[in-house]
Amino acid sequence: MKILLMSIGTRGDIEPFLAIGEIFSRKNHHVIYAFPEQYCHLIPNQDRHYAFTPKFLELVEGEDGRIAMGSSVGIIKKFKSIFKLYKAGMDVNKIMVRQQFEFVKNEDPDLIVHNGKCNYPVLWGLSTRKKTVLISPIPYFIHYVEGNGHTGFNGNYNELINRLTYKIANFGLIKTISDAQKVLPKNSNKSSKNQIKEKIFSGKLIYTISPSLFVRPKNWGQNIQVLGYHERNKKIGWQPSDDIVYFTNEHSRILFLTFGSMINSNPAKTTRTILNVLTQLKTPTIINIAAGGLVELEEFKENSLLFFTKQIPYDWILGKCYGIIHHGGSGTTHSGIKNGCVSMILPHIFDQYGWNNLIAKTGLGPKGIAVNKITENNLKPQIIDLFENESYKLKSKKVAEDMQKENFEELLYESIIN
Repeated sequence: MKILLMSIGTRGDIEPFLAIGEIFSRKNHHVIYAFPEQYCHLIPNQDRHYAFTPKFLELVEGEDGRIAMGSSVGIIKKFKSIFKLYKAGMDVNKIMVRQQFEFVKNEDPDLIVHNGKCNYPVLWGLSTRKKTVLISPIPYFIHYVEGNGHTGFNGNYNELINRLTYKIANFGLIKTISDAQKVLPKNSNKSSKNQIKEKIFSGKLIYTISPSLFVRPKNWGQNIQVLGYHERNKKIGWQPSDDIVYFTNEHSRILFLTFGSMINSNPAKTTRTILNVLTQLKTPTIINIAAGGLVELEEFKENSLLFFTKQIPYDWILGKCYGIIHHGGSGTTHSGIKNGCVSMILPHIFDQYGWNNLIAKTGLGPKGIAVNKITENNLKPQIIDLFENESYKLKSKKVAEDMQKENFEELLYESIIN
């Protein structure tokens, strides 16, 4: 089969599709990728691919994106930034819809596997009657889950409000897909909002989430499945430096600190706040500065308990760490738990608040503080609890054992193909 894998978003939105692509390639299917330009370097060299405009991520990583996602500025300034992002995002979305249309037209695939930020595959599926499969690496999306609001609303309210959050979010999703038709060629087949709604709710949706963390609700239809966390081998072509090998051998109970591809409005201040606490607690820490949400500060360079790195495979380092503090992306959350690390999330946006609640509820670590609200005073007792509460480690080891036994690759493959 010719299979088009299409995903828009940050690194956490891309990684599940790379893992799925590896599965398809091993089965000798013809795999084509469509990712934001910034992540096309992750695609295997031999595979055909298309690049979405870099403007989406440039918006997220720009000044207004930083204010909207992680700043403690006043509500008026934050609202202005969100409004400016919304207006600019509408223009960028039009560009990406046209690109999705062109990519699909060029390839004429047998199957499209996509995430929720890709609007056109739903319309293509309705028009051609060909198969599309929606992939979500985050829970609480589209279909109601008892005791949880929609992932875009960052919380658990009463049942009435929880259900309302899904209705609001789904209304917005259906309208966005319907509006996408306005930028398609005039001779394109048009679908009604009711047809789009039916396609979304009856179509195949696969959550690439470990059932050890998120139990599939019994009232869901068979078109909705929870089929495990999947990751590609990121250690290929990578070798650890002598310095980091020495650091991991020299210290025990190491903490791994990372914000992945997340940014915030004041990375220097954020980094300083966290590292001041870790220095006071004399905690050996590896800091992944990655996309710039954390930075290497001059005053900490000579601290022998701190090791800064810009790129490191999580599947190599996490097995050598006692705990992890991170932003709460789906992939990082799974990786930390699968390696038996105690965990604490400092959420930035959307689903990260949901993962933060889930970590605390499951007993894998303390409930973290939103990144724009951390101070040395409120962060220090949380980190002490993370390291001194032995129940977190016992629970983390148990869930890690369960996750490591999971093997959903063949089931995932069959569910997508058939």
